[in-house]
Amino acid sequence: MMLCLLLTGTSGKTTYLNVFSSDGENVNLPCTSALTGCTSTRWMYNREGRTSVSVILFEEGMKKKDTERRERLSLGSGCSLNIYRATTEDHGHYTCRQLNTQTHDDNVNLHVLHVSPSSTQTEIRPGRSFTLSCQLYVYDGYGCVSLFNDEEIELVWKNKTDVDLQSDSRYQISFSPEHCTSSLTTTLLNEDDNTEWRCEITNGTEVKTSVRYTVTYLVSPAVIPAVTATVAALLALTALIALRFICKKRAGSDKAVISSLTPVTPPAADVHENPDDVAYAEIIISRNKFTERHNAQSDDKVTYAAIRGAKAGGQEEVLRKPVSSRI
Repeated sequence: MMLCLLLTGTSGKTTYLNVFSSDGENVNLPCTSALTGCTSTRWMYNREGRTSVSVILFEEGMKKKDTERRERLSLGSGCSLNIYRATTEDHGHYTCRQLNTQTHDDNVNLHVLHVSPSSTQTEIRPGRSFTLSCQLYVYDGYGCVSLFNDEEIELVWKNKTDVDLQSDSRYQISFSPEHCTSSLTTTLLNEDDNTEWRCEITNGTEVKTSVRYTVTYLVSPAVIPAVTATVAALLALTALIALRFICKKRAGSDKAVISSLTPVTPPAADVHENPDDVAYAEIIISRNKFTERHNAQSDDKVTYAAIRGAKAGGQEEVLRKPVSSRI
């Protein structure tokens, strides 16, 4: 949807029109003074201001061959100018003039709204600070201050249920009329995946145009615990394999065989202190005969949280070892 705001008053025989468009929207710029057939119509473009040289887009109804973005430009009904999928590069001042006639010029200021995040896609995830910038690209000859103050134009942030976010303490919203920008900052939550925020241009209660941005997480928050548990299990398995070789080394010629590897629930104290950093498992080692324990050696790198010894003359020992996820 594209809406226009006709400024009050005229200058001589020249009329002025402000057109607001969102980035990627199809735009139609009217030409009220055109004659039938468009053979006397000239469309010109100027981005920098009235003192700079204008670029001719159409002459006598024909598109200029050396015109930039010519593949996105065409003439519509009433010799209006169509811009296909407008971008921020299209903002500026457009003039429709009738050659060899006494009719007035039609002057149209095209302003394009664009929203962009400050974070890369890989940085967008729960717990991170996230900022969206909404900028209105304004014709340089007009100026942001005049457009926002004189014409009562505002940039407003809303969610998908049309609630104004200005009054919500979760969001920090800042506005710079000199740069035609409004920024929204918040800390992302798990439930923000696929959440939509919208920046609108308003004139009083009338919405001129808007741009939507949808937050998307690369990994769904619901999947993160499962991934974390899988990684912890792989780390624990790696540590258990290493433990098997250490047990063999310490047993010497007395062969030891791991007959059971069983994940166990860690002690309540350890869960409270390090709920995410430690995984536990019980290893049952069977051997042919009881072997006298040796003193710990300086090259033993494994730390045991608890060792449950076998009964005298027994054949089994149960070792409990914490495995750090930072290995």
